[in-house]
Amino acid sequence: MNKVFVSVDKTGERADRILCDALEGYTRSAAQKLLENGCVTCKDRVIAKNSRLTAGDVLEVTLPDPVETDVVPQNIPLNICYEDDDLLVVNKPKGMVVHPAPGNPDGTLVNALLYHCHDSLSGINGVLRPGIVHRIDKDTSGLLIVAKNDFAHVKLAEQIQEHSFTREYQAVVYGRIPDESGTIDAPIGRHPQDRKKMAIVRDGHTARNAITHYTVVERYQGFTHIRVRLETGRTHQIRVHMSSIGHPVAGDPVYGPKKVISSLHGQCLHAGKIGFVHPRTGAWMDFESELPDYFTEFLKKLKKAD
Repeated sequence: MNKVFVSVDKTGERADRILCDALEGYTRSAAQKLLENGCVTCKDRVIAKNSRLTAGDVLEVTLPDPVETDVVPQNIPLNICYEDDDLLVVNKPKGMVVHPAPGNPDGTLVNALLYHCHDSLSGINGVLRPGIVHRIDKDTSGLLIVAKNDFAHVKLAEQIQEHSFTREYQAVVYGRIPDESGTIDAPIGRHPQDRKKMAIVRDGHTARNAITHYTVVERYQGFTHIRVRLETGRTHQIRVHMSSIGHPVAGDPVYGPKKVISSLHGQCLHAGKIGFVHPRTGAWMDFESELPDYFTEFLKKLKKAD
């Protein structure tokens, strides 16, 4: 068993939502299961999933030991940028799903990791997400970090929660962004009508704070190439935020225009840089990934703005 401590930032938030946000990779249903099984206490008392908490409360979470996984190891090539006994940094290609889910039972990054690492992956996020500390969408390419043991997983997740984990992306968005840089500070939650989508939600009980910083790299006719730094890491954050200011990511079939740029096969979004403190050595590490071919080929087709 592993213990994790989660601080409550806002009064009135539900316990399951707090855990879903704090425990990287945990779905809301997985967080509710922890609560239903009595794995979460506050002030030495077991709390229910719908308990409303107070700012300053500290939740003590007992994470269960990993159980045997049914996910099959598969010999899928991995682009590994770095690896040691505690972690590895992988450059994920566009089109690869991170972990098995309905409709994607295999061929995922997790299947490839199980083949490559065998039993050397953290078990905190359960049998379907071994080693997964943070995710990027199927059609987003780029860097992500994988924990090879629970010690590394906890330390890395703490950095993400404290916003000290650097994540920088590059994207091509629709339209001409007038300013050289900007910040979008708008809470994100489940879309009130479409539960498969995220949206800007002002209801404090259902939304999580989300902050995105962007800088213009180059302007083109009808498009802008930007660099994006995440201060928080909400589901679909960049895609939702850029769409909310009228500049959705090119190729995005969910948050972009109805007429999708089919040649991109999904959003033109690349996780190009990550930086973090090594969980065991304490040394700062950062990695960069060059823009992939689909991204650079799209830029070549665009005409620079006057």
